[in-house]
Amino acid sequence: MLSLRQVQKKYDHFCLDCSLEVKSGTVVGLIGQNGAGKSTTFKAILDLIKIDRGNIRVFAKQVGELSAAEKEMIGVVLSDSGFSSYLKIKDIQSVLRYFYSNFDDAMFTGLVQDFGLPLNKPLKDFSSGMKAKLKVIAAITHRARLLILDEPTAGLDVIARDEVLDLLRHYLAENENSSILISSHISGDLENLCDEIYIMDQGKIILHEDINTLLNDYAVIKTTAENLTTLDKRFIVAKLKTGYGSDLLVRQRDYYRENYPNFSLKKAGIDSMTSILIKGERL
Repeated sequence: MLSLRQVQKKYDHFCLDCSLEVKSGTVVGLIGQNGAGKSTTFKAILDLIKIDRGNIRVFAKQVGELSAAEKEMIGVVLSDSGFSSYLKIKDIQSVLRYFYSNFDDAMFTGLVQDFGLPLNKPLKDFSSGMKAKLKVIAAITHRARLLILDEPTAGLDVIARDEVLDLLRHYLAENENSSILISSHISGDLENLCDEIYIMDQGKIILHEDINTLLNDYAVIKTTAENLTTLDKRFIVAKLKTGYGSDLLVRQRDYYRENYPNFSLKKAGIDSMTSILIKGERL
């Protein structure tokens, strides 16, 4: 569905060097701090910036060679873009109807009503959460096969986030061969939605795992400097020094639980993994 191979884009103080893949029918999450390169990656995929090296393929074709019909099969939410603040929803609906041959009027209208979005107000009077919902609705109502979603739940409260995530799950259930590449700074969104996770730092992918492996096989061990010397280091992924010793991100959680029962071992969430990988020393 989508593949990036050694994609590079250099700026004065930043260099993207990224490889990732989104298979048909899967949801892939891209995680990283602000400035890690997530938005640059998304813009490269959409051919909004020209890369210096590497290869980007969408639907088995070079991204720059996609036909107009193939581009219609991509739904997009970018964190730093949106519709004119003077448009109303009915204006946006007309624009989408004109640009997309597969635009589903009834679906768009139904979702706008379900989310309680005002039809006759200009977008400048919308809350940030209302704008976020509208962008997601616009991205999925032309039957896209690939959704590129950069922080689609930004600005939403817990209930609204759940509504948007449920909408994406329903969309995938209705479109079995569709795929999503999504970024979010809210780890819970990705843990409950994604099949695979990529963690990015300073333009590079520093970890890639399927979500079940991440949640079931990884752990954090809190240890003193003295106890660290007694640990089997084969499965230590990263080490973060703390005031009392170190936090260790490890694979093979069961191995450490069985062989080091006296050590403090906790299940690793995506937030704690990301923190140790980015702030600590990767091994």
